[in-house]
Amino acid sequence: MSELFQLRCEQCLRQVGNGPWTLCEECFAPLEVAYDLAAIRSAVSRESIERRPQDIWRYREFLPVREGFQSDLPVGYTPLLRASKLGEALGSGDLWLKDDAACFPTLSFKDRVVAVALAQARAFGLEVVGCASTGNLANAVAAQAARLGLEAWIFIPADLEAVKVLGTAVYGARVVRVEGNYDQVNRLCAEIAETRPWGFVNVNLRPYYAEGSRTVGFEIAEQLGWRLPDNVVVPMAGGAQISKIAKAFSELVATGLVEERPVRIFGAQALGCSPIASAVAEGVAQITPQRPDTICKSLSIGNPADGYRAVGVIRSSGGWAASASDLEIVAGMRLLAEEEGVFGETAAGVTVAVAGELIQTGRIKSSETTVLCITGNGLKTTDALVGHLPEIPILAPRLSAFEEQLSLVGAGR
Repeated sequence: MSELFQLRCEQCLRQVGNGPWTLCEECFAPLEVAYDLAAIRSAVSRESIERRPQDIWRYREFLPVREGFQSDLPVGYTPLLRASKLGEALGSGDLWLKDDAACFPTLSFKDRVVAVALAQARAFGLEVVGCASTGNLANAVAAQAARLGLEAWIFIPADLEAVKVLGTAVYGARVVRVEGNYDQVNRLCAEIAETRPWGFVNVNLRPYYAEGSRTVGFEIAEQLGWRLPDNVVVPMAGGAQISKIAKAFSELVATGLVEERPVRIFGAQALGCSPIASAVAEGVAQITPQRPDTICKSLSIGNPADGYRAVGVIRSSGGWAASASDLEIVAGMRLLAEEEGVFGETAAGVTVAVAGELIQTGRIKSSETTVLCITGNGLKTTDALVGHLPEIPILAPRLSAFEEQLSLVGAGR
């Protein structure tokens, strides 16, 4: 390889170099990024990585970005938090949270993937970027395009949460609301990408974009003291993140940065949109598309592009996939906030609820090191909690009124 990475066809393994491409011209199979792991192994060590700034670019040899095009945003390296109280509630004795609710600049893991995609867009000389999005990706593309001076076009379902629409429009992006669900929006973007010299992060830049998710896996291993966990529970929409985290773990082993050990990968979906979890439960490889019907808009992709990869990763690791109802999602959000002080969006509620089920059914053992991926901030999905929290009383500004309220709730000892 002339660089440490280049695109390769998944099917015929033909290497095609680098460019804003997504399909092999020979067999029309998807393209993926392949790395020269032997060269990376000789170039990095734990110590060299630890000396670098705490952002995703500390793993720059592992990322498909040309030298000199990394952004100066401190994206990634989010906290890995021990979750003892939540673990006690769910039945786990060694539970951790990978908290991308705190990821900069727009409070979701999508900031990672966009940083990689837009770096390559700049390297390819693209001046207009865009995406199809259920919210978090829209926020991230709009924010980072603004900082890089790129024109951004963001395509979203018309019924997206108002706070996510606002969190995109504020950056000056051109927002296009489309009648229909994410899958219909994405098809429109694919058609536009065929006619205009634009970089759509989840269309013609997708092979690079998806690789940014691997930084979650790199960070988990480093923050655990350069070791792999026993289990990881990951929310699934398109299915890319779960497969890329598994890929990151295998690359860390291949380059000698961690010792090899089995990691079981578990997927979490909303019951109202669970095509990947359904395929796992039914023991089939084929993904049957579903029409989304859930409060968890960020996971509402009924025809996931990387669903088949996610199914393969889950099965080969010995993991499993499950889904959570809307009421369970809300309960999971509240439990996470009340026990650990972490306000995650609806996808976090899905992850917590599914983790609880996996632990209770014995698929995850209490003694094992388990990491839950919290992928977005709860401030993005506040509508989901409306009507599910206690009513807040209004008191007269008198001590007697406060003492009366105190006696009613039996608190404040």
